[in-house]
Amino acid sequence: MDFLSSLVVNKPFNILIVAALFFVGYLVMRFTGVGEGKNATALLVPTVGWALYAVWEWFVVIKSPEANIRVDLLIIWPVLLILSIWFVVKALR
Repeated sequence: MDFLSSLVVNKPFNILIVAALFFVGYLVMRFTGVGEGKNATALLVPTVGWALYAVWEWFVVIKSPEANIRVDLLIIWPVLLILSIWFVVKALR
């Protein structure tokens, strides 16, 4: 867990990279014919979720850089995990 938190906590650019990877996955599926249109669009949901998390993390860094107890992550990380797994599976079906 420490490894994951060291990658994303207070680092909105890293989170934005994850969102960009989901978007690249969408583009690959959409334009190479790997998945049909509806399947590829499922990857837009985690893209938006990770992008919103990047914006939130940027806001936290700007407004309260001294925050060392992040209770919000107890909600955000499980939601992102569920969104990511659920919609990747849905896109690959």
